[in-house]
Amino acid sequence: MSTLLESYAAGRWFRASDDGEPLLDAATGEEVARLSSRGLDVAAMVRHARLTGGPALRSLTFHERAALLKALAKHLSERKEELYALSVRTGATSRDTAIDVDGGIGTLFSYASKGARELPNDTVVLDGGPERLGKGGTFVGRHLYTSRPGVAVQINAFNFPVWGMLEKLAPAFLAGLPSIVKPAGQAAYLAERAVRQIIESRILPEGTLQLLAGGPAGLLDELTAQDGVAFTGSAHTAGILRRHPNVLDGGVLLGVEADSLNCSILGPDVGPDDPEFDLFVKGVVTEMTVKAGQKCTAIRRVLVPEPMAGPVVEALAARLAKITVGDPRNPDVRMGALVGLGQRDEVRKAVEALRASSEIVFGSPGGTAQVDGDPERGAFMTPLLLRARPGATEPHDVEPFGPVSTVLTYDGLEAAVDLAARGRGSLVASVVTHDPRVARTVVLGLAPWHGRVLVLDRDDAKESTGHGSPLPVLVHGGPGRAGGGEELGGIRGVLRHMQRTAVQASPDMLTAVTGQWTTGAGRRVSDVHPFRRSLAELRVGDTIASGTRTVTLEDIGHFAEFTGDVFYAHTDAEAAARNPLFGGIVAHGYLVVSLAAGLFVDPAPGPVLANFGVDALRFLTPVKAGDTIGVTLTVKQITPRGGADYGEVRWDAVVTNQEDRTVATYDVLTLVAKTWPAAPPREA
Repeated sequence: MSTLLESYAAGRWFRASDDGEPLLDAATGEEVARLSSRGLDVAAMVRHARLTGGPALRSLTFHERAALLKALAKHLSERKEELYALSVRTGATSRDTAIDVDGGIGTLFSYASKGARELPNDTVVLDGGPERLGKGGTFVGRHLYTSRPGVAVQINAFNFPVWGMLEKLAPAFLAGLPSIVKPAGQAAYLAERAVRQIIESRILPEGTLQLLAGGPAGLLDELTAQDGVAFTGSAHTAGILRRHPNVLDGGVLLGVEADSLNCSILGPDVGPDDPEFDLFVKGVVTEMTVKAGQKCTAIRRVLVPEPMAGPVVEALAARLAKITVGDPRNPDVRMGALVGLGQRDEVRKAVEALRASSEIVFGSPGGTAQVDGDPERGAFMTPLLLRARPGATEPHDVEPFGPVSTVLTYDGLEAAVDLAARGRGSLVASVVTHDPRVARTVVLGLAPWHGRVLVLDRDDAKESTGHGSPLPVLVHGGPGRAGGGEELGGIRGVLRHMQRTAVQASPDMLTAVTGQWTTGAGRRVSDVHPFRRSLAELRVGDTIASGTRTVTLEDIGHFAEFTGDVFYAHTDAEAAARNPLFGGIVAHGYLVVSLAAGLFVDPAPGPVLANFGVDALRFLTPVKAGDTIGVTLTVKQITPRGGADYGEVRWDAVVTNQEDRTVATYDVLTLVAKTWPAAPPREA
């Protein structure tokens, strides 16, 4: 008997009390493993996540969490051959496996990088700047994100057992939420092997990742208002989840990615001899055959101008004829099996429904393996291309989750957008065009109905990742029929798991809560210049009030000549006098910033290693010859960098004139040594 898969629950591996249900090799029909969760204590899993995993994870800063994700990605990269060997049993070719396994690991790397670069080395994320709520400036507000003391339940689909798990795990982990992963049954053996690799690494804190191998009965009953469920699967199952009492009335957050009748539109500007024509045909065939068409982002509807229907069908058929179907272990096979015989039956039923208003123009519903595969035991199916008759409705209602697409024709861009919208919401659409006007019209028409839109042409084709590839930095999800949820999207995917709260307080209290100095809060001025202090010595609120500098007409003229910036407001007194904003010659804004730097910079070697940027620069009051300026520079935020001998310091800079009017405001960004004198350089 094959191995009974185990769940990782409450700190140990759990084996069910029965023999479980068999999981079969998609290509050979051989038994790979058995699956059951009978006897599993799901309540204990949720408690373990809440009481052990959550506190351990929330005690880490975003940078520390990001470092763990990076270490995990490296660990899995070194062991992915083991995952490759199992992936083939799901019917996946080597290309399919790379999308799943390497794509999942790449998502971990992406979130590790973005977490370290775009999130603070803290446990709180600030959203926007302070809002002044009173005239005197003593009452201010600000939005911040904090981690929920809950659990992230992730219910994944069968088609991407590794990527589907890791793309949900990474943002939840960064957000401070422990995860309970429930893979789909058909490919659970691959997800279980990946989780074993993770648990054996001991990289993630205990309780931050648990695996439920088997049915999820009772799991949602244990969830409360701080918990969330991310579901990928059918609209039918999503409907059951939506009706659960804890979702309806208990405040459990539910994110859904469900059915999606994605489309690709050939622009009316494209002819058979244009490079975009070949890109369109290649894209459709790729999406029909990668993972045997078992992708939530696959192209189900092929929308083309009426005159181009014949050439498109002919070109698609010619390319599809080159697709060899069979056991993915054979290197000559370009498309493997569907995940199981039951799934193949479901696709064939969908094809029969489509044939009510469409005709098959390539392939046979009974077509199976052509190369090295048993058509009786393996879930093989050759690609099918249909052409819809005018007025067809089934292609907009029926999703064949396999290697099937339907060609529909349109007359005018408005009709194309209308056809796309009949899918009632999709994950992704693509438009292939080299006409900017077509691109704008179609994209703006598609956007309300789609989570992502690809515009493909000869200029971006070499770097394009294609119609069907969700990317870690872009949102994945769609409105309406597609579920209305969102995943990924870079840091957006992290913040979606967190609670945004508006905090109202005095500037001092807001500074204490957020860890970032707020205008109006107290400052500390001492005899030691802040630039002489290392990161270990600096504190938020440390301030220098500079001396002053009178700006002369000679200064303005020299700066204009030296830089070449001879804009009339700086060089032509008569013309400048007619300027309604200035009424005479004024100093260059960048001259003001440069002079301000000269007022606050400490020139001697010290812990400040470099200035690496200026943020939010605004010029508020013109500086004229004879005006005197000074600077107040305050430590606004301190961010140590893990693994480096320095960190980032953000300084609040305010330049004022002799009338105490604000001339300019901006943030100065510096790199500051963690200690000073610095440690000697390491020998190579």
